Amino acid sequence: MSKAAGVSEVSDGDFSAEVLAAELPVLVEFTADWCPPCRQMAPVLSALASEEGERLKVVQLNVDHNPATTNRYKVLSMPTFMVFRDGEPVKAMVGARPKRRLLEELSDVL
Repeated sequence: MSKAAGVSEVSDGDFSAEVLAAELPVLVEFTADWCPPCRQMAPVLSALASEEGERLKVVQLNVDHNPATTNRYKVLSMPTFMVFRDGEPVKAMVGARPKRRLLEELSDVL
């Protein structure tokens, strides 16, 4: 997986604890090793994690290794970004995007 620096990886096993029980809103990137747009997003996610870390938790979930969570949220395309707040998905976006656009799309949940 194209691991973004400063962004932790979550799994089916710890998704509840790391995402659903988080105090901050959480941006989850559903990603895969074979997905070129996912690789493009790694530096964007790293920048987002370092700049917005006090307001937003940023994590990645590898869809190939974590089918239960991927299926639960009906994720079909990579990358899919979902924002969770208080244990519920409040926003979903599909496809790579520049950081400025991602921040604009997240402005209502931050």
